[in-house]
Amino acid sequence: MTTTGEEHVTARGGPWWWARRRSAALDVGLAVASAVECGLEGIPFAEEAGLPVAAGVVFGLLAGSVLLVRRKWPIAVVLVAIAVTPAAMGFLLSIVGLYSLAASEVPRRIIASLAGMQLVGTLIVMFVRVRQDIAREDLEVGDWIVPFAAVTTSLGLTAPPLLLGLYVGARRRLMESLRERADSLERELQLLAERAEERAEWARNEERTRIAREMHDVVAHRVSLMVVHAAALQAVARKDPEKAVRNAALVGDMGRQALTELREMLGVLRAGTEGAGRRERASVPLVAVGVAAAAAASRAVDGPEGAEGGAAEGPCLSEIDELVGQSAAAGMVVDLSVEGEVRSYAREVESTAYRVVQEALTNVHKHAAGAKTYVRLAHRVSEIAMQVENEPPPEAASSARLPSGGNGLVGMKERVSALGGVFVSGPTEAGGFRVSAVIPAS
Repeated sequence: MTTTGEEHVTARGGPWWWARRRSAALDVGLAVASAVECGLEGIPFAEEAGLPVAAGVVFGLLAGSVLLVRRKWPIAVVLVAIAVTPAAMGFLLSIVGLYSLAASEVPRRIIASLAGMQLVGTLIVMFVRVRQDIAREDLEVGDWIVPFAAVTTSLGLTAPPLLLGLYVGARRRLMESLRERADSLERELQLLAERAEERAEWARNEERTRIAREMHDVVAHRVSLMVVHAAALQAVARKDPEKAVRNAALVGDMGRQALTELREMLGVLRAGTEGAGRRERASVPLVAVGVAAAAAASRAVDGPEGAEGGAAEGPCLSEIDELVGQSAAAGMVVDLSVEGEVRSYAREVESTAYRVVQEALTNVHKHAAGAKTYVRLAHRVSEIAMQVENEPPPEAASSARLPSGGNGLVGMKERVSALGGVFVSGPTEAGGFRVSAVIPAS
C-alpha cells in the first residue's frame, strides 16, 4: 500500500521536526558549513566595526547555525539572512534560506515580500561594496559597471534559489496529491472488491436456490407420478394383470424420463465446470453454472429428442394438455378449461405458467390423492391467469405418502414475482386447496 503524509513520517521518522534522519543530517551539515562561513566572515566585520574579533566570530557562528531550523521556521532563517546582509556575511545562509522558504507551504505573498527584501538588501550592499572596492583600487571604469555588477550579483544570489524552491515545492505538493489520490483509489478499489465479493456470494446463494428449484420442478412431478403408479400397480397386480402391465409401463417410461432429465442437468453442470476450469484454471462461478442448469432444466421437459435437437426450448402452454393427461393417467380426475383467445407469450412467461400448473398438480398427488381437480387458464389482453383448485379428497382415498420439502409454493411465488406477477395460494371454504397466479403478458 502506498505510504504518504503522516503514515510516511511514522514509517521513516527522524528526530524532532525532521521527517527522516537523512534530512536531519543534511540540515546539520548545512548549518555547520554556514556557521563556519559566517564565523570567518565575522572577523573582517568585527575589524571594520571596531569590535573584538571573538565577538564577530561568535556573532557569525550564531547567525550561520540558524540553518538548522530552516525546515521548521523558514521565515526566521530568511529574516536572519536579511539582517546579516549589511555585514557582508551569510551568502550560504541567504541562498539556502530563500530556497527553503520558496519550497515551504508559506503563502506566496509572504515569499514574494521576503524575496524582494532579500533582493533589495543584497543590491544595496553589493552596490556599496563594488563602489568601495573600485575606489580603494583606484580603478578607471565606466559609470555603468557599478550598478551592473550590483544588479547581476543580487539577481544571481536571489533568483536561482527562489525559482528552484518554487519548483521543488510545487513538485512535492503534486507528488503528495498523487499519493493521496492513489491511496483514495486503493481504498475505493478495496471497498468495491468487498462489495463485489458480497454480490458474488449473494449471486451464488441465488443460483443455488434457482438450481434447487429447477431440480424440484423437472423431477418431483414425474417421481410423484411414479410413486402413484407404483401404488396402483401394487393394488391391482393380482386382480387385473393387464392394468398392472400398463401401470408398470407408465412407471418405466416416467422413470426413464426422470433419469434423462437428471442426466442432462448434471451433464451441463459438469461440462460448465470443466470448460471454465480450462479457460480460467479456477473454480467455475456458480452463476454461470446456474444459467447452464436453467437452460438444461428448460430443455428437460421436452425429453431426449428435444435435447438432442439442440433447441433451447422450455415447457410451454401448449404442453398443458399432455401434463393434465399424465395426471389423469395416474388416476386423478382433472377438468381443464381454457378461456380467451389462445396465443403465444414470451418463453419465460409460458415456462413459469407451465411450472405453476405442474407444481400445483404435484401437490394434489401428494396431499389430496383422489380429489377432483380443476385447471383453468384465462388468456387476457395484457396478462395470463391460471388457477388449480382441488376438492376435498375422498375419505376412503389412500394417501400416497409422498415426501414434501415445503418449498413448492415458495418456488412458485418466487417465479411469478420475478416476472412482476401475483401469486396466491391457500385452502378453500369447501376444504380443498387453490393455487392462483396472474402473470403480465410482456
